[in-house]
Amino acid sequence: MLKAEPPSPRTAARSPVFRVGKDSRGRWVVQDQQGLRGGLFVGRAEALKFATFENGNRPQAVIMVPGVLELEIGGSLAPRRAAADTQGPLRRVA
Repeated sequence: MLKAEPPSPRTAARSPVFRVGKDSRGRWVVQDQQGLRGGLFVGRAEALKFATFENGNRPQAVIMVPGVLELEIGGSLAPRRAAADTQGPLRRVA
């Protein structure tokens, strides 16, 4: 029987933590803490598989969010603006 060594603290520190939950439309969302990586998924299993793969096969670095988790794009996980603020003109970003 092969025994694997536990990850070193250095490796664990570099592995990102991912949040997994459902958005307001019922889709599964995955996003890292920096807001740089993530996506929308059809099912829970696919979302967990992506998060675990992206963080170096560390299931302990996946956090299940019990409430609504909306996918934020742009590298910032700042609180969402009020609905009235989002009704303005849209800008295209390259």
